[in-house]
Amino acid sequence: MRTITEIIIHCSATREGHAFTADDIDRWHRQMGYRSIGYHYVVLLDGTVQEGRPLDVAGAHCQGHNAHSIGVCYIGGLDLNGKPKDTRTPMQCHALEQLITVLQLRFPTATVHGHREYANKECPCFDVKSVYAPGGHRQFSEPINL
Repeated sequence: MRTITEIIIHCSATREGHAFTADDIDRWHRQMGYRSIGYHYVVLLDGTVQEGRPLDVAGAHCQGHNAHSIGVCYIGGLDLNGKPKDTRTPMQCHALEQLITVLQLRFPTATVHGHREYANKECPCFDVKSVYAPGGHRQFSEPINL
């Protein structure tokens, strides 16, 4: 298993309310020349968590950080006009909270970051640090089983 030091949150940069899946992102990433989906997990609009790349394989989601990180992507991130917006549904918020809790239990030294901390992008279109940092505004604590 790789050494994991970061969990990096992304959005799919798709318009709010439009349902896509890990299979869709896998297809998009392959069209861009990746060997497979670049993320390890994808959170759908209904809160379903789908697996992408296996955790023991480096992702392709954040240049310079892939070797030691886990990439998590939620579907959405753009308003209906294509502008950056926090479009997470309540189910996505809950699922992200649970997923991050489980990942931090498995990788206790891993810190949580938004993609925009490492790239000149709005992704994931919300302030990850204020939500998932110690003392952040987390609302849920019961982890899901992965």
